[in-house]
Amino acid sequence: MFSFPTPSVYQSSKCFVTYGVMGHPNPEQVPSKGKPWSAILAQDFVHRVDLILPEELLHLVKDKIIGNPSRALTFYKVIMSLGQVLEGDFFTEYIKIGNIMMLSEGRLDSENVFSLKEGMLTMYLEKETYERAGLVGKPHGVKGKRGLKPRWVVQFDLRSPSMLHGKKGFDRLAYACKNVFNTPVTWLFYNHSKTPVPDPLSRHYPTQYTSHPEISEGLLVKVPSLKPPAAILDRRDSLELEEFATDIYEWLSLLRLGSPRVDANDKIDPYLSGYSVPGDAEDGQNGQNHRLCRISWQGFIPPNWTRQILADAILALPSKSWFSLSATSFARGITGDSADCTVLIPPKSLGDYFLWDVRRHD
Repeated sequence: MFSFPTPSVYQSSKCFVTYGVMGHPNPEQVPSKGKPWSAILAQDFVHRVDLILPEELLHLVKDKIIGNPSRALTFYKVIMSLGQVLEGDFFTEYIKIGNIMMLSEGRLDSENVFSLKEGMLTMYLEKETYERAGLVGKPHGVKGKRGLKPRWVVQFDLRSPSMLHGKKGFDRLAYACKNVFNTPVTWLFYNHSKTPVPDPLSRHYPTQYTSHPEISEGLLVKVPSLKPPAAILDRRDSLELEEFATDIYEWLSLLRLGSPRVDANDKIDPYLSGYSVPGDAEDGQNGQNHRLCRISWQGFIPPNWTRQILADAILALPSKSWFSLSATSFARGITGDSADCTVLIPPKSLGDYFLWDVRRHD
C-alpha cells in the first residue's frame, strides 16, 4: 500500500492505494476483515454508490442485485431534537437494544452537527455552543485552517452501562439537551435491526424514502488497460504502479461523473482539455471501444449494504470480467470534501483487486 502525496498544505484528504488478492466471498457470511472489506466498512455515512461494468453483463446482476427485494435500500427523514433521541422507548429500543445510524443536517465545518452510529453519539459543535453545553470534548479540525472558527467534538458511548438516567455523565448530557440542544433538527435515519412494535419512530412522523437504482446503459467509452502490466508487478516498481493507479482512478472518476472526456466520440479541442484516456483500449481488437453500464444509488447508505453489493457482484459475474464499485460519503463542508472508497476487480483476475481509499483528515 502507498499513499499519494498531498499537494497543498490546505488539502484535507489523502488517497491510499492497495493492490492485492482476496479470497472468494462466502455468500452466507460476507467477510468483514481484511481489505477491501474492512475499508468499505470503515466509511461512516455513504451518500452514493456506483457499480460500473460491461453492458453485456448487466443481465447477470439484475436479478441478483437490482431485482432482489432483500437489497432494497430504505431510509427515513425525521425531525427530532437531540433530547427526543435520548429518551423513552426510542432510546431503549433503537439505541440500547437495536442498531441504528442517524445524521443531522448541517455542515461539519461551520454548524452544530450530530451523528449516531453503533451507539456512539458524536457532536461537532461551535465554540460558543460547546462552552454553553458544559460538556468535555476536544478541538476539532485542521489547525490554522483559514476562514474557519474553532470547532469542538464531543462523544458519548450511549451503549455504555453508565449511560442511564441517574448517572452523572448521562444527566449532564440530558441537561445540555434540555437547555442548549433543544431545537428540533432534521435527521436521516437508518435501522439495521428489526423494527420494534410499536415503532417509537412513528410518533415523530418520519418520511420514508427508497433508493431506486439509476441505470445508465449504452455508454460507448474509451477503456484503458485495467490490469497493471506484469513487468510492473514483477519489478515491484512502486512509482510505475502509482502512475498506473492514478490514471485508472482518474478514468473511473470521470466515468462516474458522466464526463464526455471518456466518451468514444469525444472531439473536444485539446486547448480546452488536455485529458486523454491512458494507453490503448483493452479488447484485443486494435483499440475498439466498449459499451459500459453504470448503476447508481443515492441516499443514506450504511457501509454494510455497500459491502453486500460488492460480494453480490463478485458472486454474480464471471471471473474473466471486470467491474468497479465506488462509495462516496456525505460532504463535510461547503468545499465538498468527501471520503471515497473505490474497488476495481480487473479482467481475468483470480481474486486480484485494486483499492483506492480516500480519507479525510480533519
